[in-house]
Amino acid sequence: MDRVPILRMGRTLLVTIQVDMQDQTALALQDDLADRIAKTGATGVMIDISALEIVDSFVGRMLASISGIARILSATTVVVGMQPAVAITLVELGLSLDGVKTALNVERGMALLRRAEQEADLGAR
Repeated sequence: MDRVPILRMGRTLLVTIQVDMQDQTALALQDDLADRIAKTGATGVMIDISALEIVDSFVGRMLASISGIARILSATTVVVGMQPAVAITLVELGLSLDGVKTALNVERGMALLRRAEQEADLGAR
């Protein structure tokens, strides 16, 4: 089974999915990310799916689940690089990815995470 690498950039974990997401790979990613968020205290998670041409309903639900788990662990998740065909497929499957923030590219995703981090810092004062 392929493992998806998780890189740390400051307070953000970066996941670049370069392989087709099989169910076991998606489940392992969910577990690995939850563990890394807890261990590192990350406040942001960016998942780059620009290499994915196909996302099925299971993987779509896993993205929503990962976002929910991260939120409970006080981290914001942003999914970036979604191909138009993937967005169309998710809508056709009826998956709205509630609670999942999206951005067109990594640059916009980082800006979203910075804003979320600033808002969290202001709210903690």
